Amino acid sequence: MKKTFKLRDLDCANCAQKMEDGIKKIDGVQNATVSFLTQKLTLEAEDANFDAILKKAVKTCKKIEPDCEIIV
Repeated sequence: MKKTFKLRDLDCANCAQKMEDGIKKIDGVQNATVSFLTQKLTLEAEDANFDAILKKAVKTCKKIEPDCEIIV
């Protein structure tokens, strides 16, 4: 499954890259893209575990950029 989410308060391209790298390490993630320019996260992951993977992605992003919000 592939879904795109809007991001709020993503401050820099460097943080976006760190978030993307962190999300790609989560089990079940097939691909992830975090765009600072468009303020969007595109997440491609296993259908069966998508919600659980999304929760882990949110936690990962909060560790790197505490002010950034993924709008689900």
